[in-house]
Amino acid sequence: MKLAIVPKQQDGEPFWHVQLALLAAIGLQLLMSKELVFGSKYVMAGSELVLLALISLGIFGKRIQHLLAYLFFVVVAVANVISLGLVIYQLLYTSKVTGTQLLISALAIYLVNVILFGFLYWELDGNHPDEPDFEFPQFTSEKQLSWRPTFFDYLYVSMTNGTAFSPTDTMPFTHRSKFFMGIQALISLITVVLVTARAVNIIG
Repeated sequence: MKLAIVPKQQDGEPFWHVQLALLAAIGLQLLMSKELVFGSKYVMAGSELVLLALISLGIFGKRIQHLLAYLFFVVVAVANVISLGLVIYQLLYTSKVTGTQLLISALAIYLVNVILFGFLYWELDGNHPDEPDFEFPQFTSEKQLSWRPTFFDYLYVSMTNGTAFSPTDTMPFTHRSKFFMGIQALISLITVVLVTARAVNIIG
């Protein structure tokens, strides 16, 4: 698991771009209307920043680093799913939020979903070299024997899965990777198809 060696580098891969992506996810949550966030969005963002800071320090043991990574994922994921539920509730039962706000919130939920699951795939993969969670196309090329995926590669996997609602060039190997890719695709499907379409109708 990648965060077991933070703040050291993994095969020359720096951690700053992971931090930047996670900061972007937290920032996107602040763009949502207050009616679409459970509790205070500033308290939520503050707690997520504290977790990210603890992860980035890398001062804890391997087990604690893993737990912090998964705790960060759970906290942000739960907040994102709750926001999606509140968006759907606003669409169906109330009209307190404008169509523009709903569109912005739906886009934020979608992008947070992409970043968050990219982070999860990056953290999960690589524990067992003989049984990777994902099969990248580079693994089948003899010219790429020394190639190792970086965070950007997992972020790309997450983006394509969230857009196509299925894997594209990179296939999930393990049950857990298939499970998480299925969950991500379902969240994206609800966000893009149901929420965005309905919000566009409201604006029209």
